[in-house]
Amino acid sequence: MKRLFLFTSLLFFLTPQSLLTQDIKPSNLAHTYSIVCRDAETGELGVAVQTHWFGVGTRVSWAEAGVGAIATQSFTNASFGPRGFELLKQGKTAQEALDILIESDDGRDVRQVAIIDNKGNVAAWTGKKCIKDAGHIVGENFSVQANLMLNDKVWPAMSKAFKETKGHISERMLAALEAAQNEGGDIRGKQSAAMIVVKPESSGQPWADRTVDLRIDDHSEPVKEMRRLLKINKAYEHMDLGDAAIEKNDIEGAEYHYGKAAELYSENIEIKYWYAVSLANAGKVEMSLPIFKEIFAKDENWRILTERLPQSDLITVSEEDFKTIMEQ
Repeated sequence: MKRLFLFTSLLFFLTPQSLLTQDIKPSNLAHTYSIVCRDAETGELGVAVQTHWFGVGTRVSWAEAGVGAIATQSFTNASFGPRGFELLKQGKTAQEALDILIESDDGRDVRQVAIIDNKGNVAAWTGKKCIKDAGHIVGENFSVQANLMLNDKVWPAMSKAFKETKGHISERMLAALEAAQNEGGDIRGKQSAAMIVVKPESSGQPWADRTVDLRIDDHSEPVKEMRRLLKINKAYEHMDLGDAAIEKNDIEGAEYHYGKAAELYSENIEIKYWYAVSLANAGKVEMSLPIFKEIFAKDENWRILTERLPQSDLITVSEEDFKTIMEQ
């Protein structure tokens, strides 16, 4: 560990000057395992990663709706993310984009990169000086890659898990990360993880195009924490849909989505609160009362908040029903 730390600290001084140009300047070490992929049915694109390094999501994982997904690791060249997307937008395939990036990079021997475009074309590169065990597997609509692994079983296990797991692309990527860790993973251990999923086409509103955007910057069990956060992310997807239904005065839709969110994340008091509000607005005041009672007992501030909702038309029950709710 001390040797790796000293090696990193002295990297600037020991790196050939040719590596310090603007386009190929080496970034943080990110010896790691990752996956880039595309859902063949929905067209969604994803990238997920885990490493023994702080904040891996800031350097390795890149995804843009309607364009592609990129993982750049080992001695990361973070410019490969935005530069790779520009090449894909110009009509280059994943392989063509990767070839251009690698050809321009004097540090190619210590890079590991994978690119998938919005058509499912995949390309990957593992430099000959990446610390072993290192390698990658390119499959249909995905690539898995790893370096500085405990053994050479890691990326084959990732490939197998991704292909055999059913469900949403996020679940399949998480299964790949878990399989990697089960085979030993990064020889140094584990510290951070990240996952991004984007829609198949750009809406022109980047903030709306990421359906999953999770980062665990520092954790003793980042992959396990990723699974916990992914479940919460699904709950809040339903919360967002519930909010959208409220805006459209779709009371039944709001009730459904807030209810699903409450099922997924039952320990969250706010999710339960808005579910109770949606029940009341749907004419199911009796069903909402036990929930309001539980929430008010836990924190009086939720009662104070409820008093303010009628002014914003967020609770639309009769005066009598509203009084009953406030008495809980």
